[in-house]
Amino acid sequence: MDATDTLETRELRYFLAVAEELHFGRAAERLGMAQPPLSRAIQQLERRLGVSLLERNRRGVALTGAGEVLLHEGRAALDAATAAARRTRRAGGAGTPGGARERLVLAVKAAASHELLQKILAAYAAEPGATEIEVLPSGTCEQEDMLRDGRADAALMHKPFNSLAGFDSEELLTEGQIAILPAGHPIAARPTLSLAEAGDIPGLPPARWPRRGTYPPGPGPEIRDQTQLAQLIALGRTMALFPESARAWLWAEHAAVPVVDAPPVVTHIAWPAHSRSLALAGLVRTAVRVAAPAHRRPPGDATARPAVTGPAPR
Repeated sequence: MDATDTLETRELRYFLAVAEELHFGRAAERLGMAQPPLSRAIQQLERRLGVSLLERNRRGVALTGAGEVLLHEGRAALDAATAAARRTRRAGGAGTPGGARERLVLAVKAAASHELLQKILAAYAAEPGATEIEVLPSGTCEQEDMLRDGRADAALMHKPFNSLAGFDSEELLTEGQIAILPAGHPIAARPTLSLAEAGDIPGLPPARWPRRGTYPPGPGPEIRDQTQLAQLIALGRTMALFPESARAWLWAEHAAVPVVDAPPVVTHIAWPAHSRSLALAGLVRTAVRVAAPAHRRPPGDATARPAVTGPAPR
């Protein structure tokens, strides 16, 4: 293999930092290094690949077409390498007493599908040979990144908010959406809201969650975690849309109003498509079995779901 066709993880980390910050100084600070060696490393990478990755001018740094490709491909490659290391350590029991037992990490959106999650964990714990499950709460849409970089082995994902692209998955639950508002707000007394009404409530701009560290534009507050969101809603500073099951975590200062024209939220359990974990296969089967009553269809219904086995055992 020609050396120009290979990339080192160090090179990818350097390039991704610059590509995401679009500023050599900030990228160097993020990497904990001086700026000159970072600039030299990127220049050496460009020479070796024979392409220009960045456009440098007085206004700053911009990605070229080739740079855009490496940003996309490099993220995936670095995530895959990191995921391989993390999952290998967990499979070998690293960090657990005795260091010999596999552990699974399940990423979940904070406060979503709470009742379903409780039932899945209880049912799986009762299975013979069940392994330890670590529940890893996340913000909106963070489950995808956690699966890709190996922080999680499986995740409860929620369409249309999460993308299932690149993952295997099984549908568990379909539910409507609610607007979570301050209990004392006049709109909270409404029996229902439309999406347009929920997004334009005077004095209650929708909360904004980050995606890959970047917040979408808008007047609403930037939310870091579930507790912060709950407090700001109670104080009358924001509102948020959640699946119906989020009623489980509401405070007395909160109100939930159904949003009648919001798309249904479909909860899936998702996992990396290449997984061969026997423990993960067992968790998926348990999740589908626990959720089955919500998806029962009349006898003879042609849309009935096939039997599920989960990932192939390794």
